Order: sequence, then C-alpha cells, then structure tokens
Amino acid sequence: MAGSWATFGVDLHVDVARTGSGLRRGLTDALREAVRGGRLAPGVRLPSSRSLAADLGIARNTVADAYADLVAEGWLTARQGSGTRVAQRDVPLPASPARRPRSPRGPAYDLVPGTPDLASFPRAEWLKACRRALTAAPNDAFGYGDPRGRVELRTALAGYLARARGVRADPDHILVCSGFVHGLMLLGEVLRRRGARTLAVESYGLDVHWGLIERAGLGSVPLPFDELGTRTEDLTERGGGGAVGGVLLTPAHQFPMGVPLRPDRRAAAVDWARRTGGLILEDDYDGEFRYDRQPVGALQGLDPDRVVYFGTASKALAPGLRLGWLVLPPDVAPEVMAAKGGADWSCGVLDQLTLAEFITSGAYDRHVRASRLRYRRRRDQLVAALAARAPSVTATGIAAGFHAVLRLPPGTEQSVVRAAAWHGLAVHGLTRYRHPAATPPLTDALVVGYGTPSDSGWPGALETLCGALP
Repeated sequence: MAGSWATFGVDLHVDVARTGSGLRRGLTDALREAVRGGRLAPGVRLPSSRSLAADLGIARNTVADAYADLVAEGWLTARQGSGTRVAQRDVPLPASPARRPRSPRGPAYDLVPGTPDLASFPRAEWLKACRRALTAAPNDAFGYGDPRGRVELRTALAGYLARARGVRADPDHILVCSGFVHGLMLLGEVLRRRGARTLAVESYGLDVHWGLIERAGLGSVPLPFDELGTRTEDLTERGGGGAVGGVLLTPAHQFPMGVPLRPDRRAAAVDWARRTGGLILEDDYDGEFRYDRQPVGALQGLDPDRVVYFGTASKALAPGLRLGWLVLPPDVAPEVMAAKGGADWSCGVLDQLTLAEFITSGAYDRHVRASRLRYRRRRDQLVAALAARAPSVTATGIAAGFHAVLRLPPGTEQSVVRAAAWHGLAVHGLTRYRHPAATPPLTDALVVGYGTPSDSGWPGALETLCGALP
C-alpha cells in the first residue's frame, strides 16, 4: 500500500507493507526507515493522523498508534499545538556504494585561463535587467521561438557589435547559440555538407575545439606560427584541391599566445577566402579587453561575405549563461539556421531578453569598463611581481585579454607546472595548447589566467605563482 501527502510544502511518498503484524507495524516500519534514510529530516512536521489516515485509506487509530510507537522510540516528538515532528537527533546516513572516496584537497588557487572573475558577475544589475525584460516581454516570447533567437537580442547585438567591434551586422543574419562550442558544431556540420574535408586552425588553441571539428567529420590542419603570429599566407598551399573549407582564427588576441593578427596576414586570409570560396571562422573571444594598444577591430569588417563572426557572453559576463552569437554571411545564414533546427531548442528566452536589456540600457558597457580596469590592475601587479621576484621570466601577450604567457628558461616548463601543483596552484603549460601536428613549441612557458581568481583570491594566487617560478 502506498500513499503520499503534502503539508507545509512537503510532498512525501510512503510505502506501507502489509505484514503479519498488520498495517500498524507496516506504517511504523515505513516511517522509521524514512527518518533513518534521511527522507524525513529532523524538525519536519508530519501530517495529522486524520489526514494521513485519509490519504492511506486506513483507520485513524492505526496512524495514531504508529505515531505513538515512534514517539516512544525517540524517532518522533509530539507536543500540544505543534503537532508531530521528526525528532532532532543525529541520524547516520547510509554510505552510497557508488560514491567514490573524496580526492585529496584540490588546488587552493586557480590560474587556468579561459574563465573570468565569476565573483564580479553584476548580479544586481542583471536582476534589474531581468525584471525590466520580463515585464516588457510579449506573451509569444515564451513559445517555441525563431531558431535565430529573440529579435530583441539580435537587434541589440547588431548595434553593439557595430559600435564596439566594427562588425557589419544585420539582425536577420545573427544567430543566437549556446556558446562558442555550439556555434562551432553548427559550422562544422555546414562545412561538411558543403564538401569540405579539413578546417585549418592555429598551431596553438584548445583541444576541445579540435575534437569537435573531428567529430563533425573534418580534419584539422595547423597553420605555422612564428613570433609575428599565425602565418595565414600558408593557407594557399594547404588549401590545394579545395580540401580546406575554412580556417578558425582568433585574430584580435590569439589564444593563447596573445598576439594580434598582423594587417598583412589578415588580408592574406581574406584573399584566400575570396579566391577559394572558403570561410573564415573568427573567434572574438576577448576582443573587448585591451590595455596598452588601440582597439583591434573584428576581421569580419573586412569581408562580411566570407567571415563568420563568433562572440559570446562567456568572457565579459560568465560562461554559465550559455549565450553566444554568430554573425553570418547572407549565403551561409540559411544553412546554419537549418542546422540549428526549426525552433530555438537551445537558448532560454529569459536570458536572451535579459541580455538584450542589459546591452541596450548601457549596463553591459559599464560592466566591461569596470572589468577592464580590474584586469589591467592585475596585469600590472603580475608584471611588477615578476620583475621583482622572477627576473628570468618574461610576460608576453599582455596588451589585451586577461591571460599572459610567461616565458620560462629552456627545459623548465614541466618542472614549474609540477612545482605549482605542489604549492596548491592550478596552472597550465604552453605545451598543453599546441596542436599535435604543429611544429615543436617556440619556448617553454606557462599560460596564466590572471582574470580567473576573485579579488580576494588574486593576491594569494600571485604569491603562490611567484613561489613556484624559477
């Protein structure tokens, strides 16, 4: 026999077994196990004997007697005016056989690049924007929407990207996706359907992106890299026979090396795309953060017909929002929209409306400016600490973004990574970001995400880093 009740917002299912001793014994055992197993927490108020009896279809006296037995055993308490409650006592929870022992304490500090300071997420401003967006939202906004995403967000993005990044965007050719990875999956499918066999990539990047390209049925071939950045002029020889259908670049601030793509190499990439019909996939992952240089506009502005622009909220706000966008060439847009599906299955409408309001109200600009100041201070503190405590280590790629490449003495990268881990610091070596088919690394180095810690954690992370450096 099974029953459930709802009281004070609690909904609980109880299995009552009919035993040789009758319903009273079965109910007593079921309630005892619910308390012992933690399903009924200390202090929880149980329903009245009348309510539970009606729910289970048994006599009220049976429930009252079961309650009395458990009060006598110490499992329950009963007081006039406060009803019957689970007693306040320590109840050991059974160990889960599937649970593995906890691993040793994780790193105390995290300088792995790719994540902004999550503690600085503008909660109050975001909540205000959410309230305004929710109040103004039309009823049809909460249905199955346009696969491109909400028009409010696409319109806000078109204006912002034109103003801040030099992107030439029409709201009709913007597609909202759930982050860069989702966008890359869609473009991989489109390129494969177009007959592409490989996608050219930079020698240094993220293995998760290379893996996604391969899962889309494409090969990834790395372009050579030198002190001036990615050699896009080599696209000509690698694109022979039309096998290379596109190239993935981070032109504003190469990840992880941190150099912008030179003007002549930008032009070489665009010339290749125009000549071959290939696509340039531009990952503008942290283009809004620059310090000692003039802003470097998006490559997309050179040729909107050959460049797919990728942007996300992951670096400026937080990756947990799962919001990204593609600015698509007109002839590519229908194919990418078809790949996404007939409706917007992947992006929550409320977050889209909130981001649109956040941008149009000016809150996004204010947050980016504040973040830029915060990360610049940290960058300056990192450079000063290296000069004072590790003069053999040089920081490069620091004119923009919120990570730095720390060039180490030859042959020391792995030992420094191990020393950092021993000191409780998570940090990656440059080797981790080198494509398997690329030439050997230019130097031993660390890739340090100085934007990752919170303001309170940053001083300790910097101190620990300096202690691990040669």
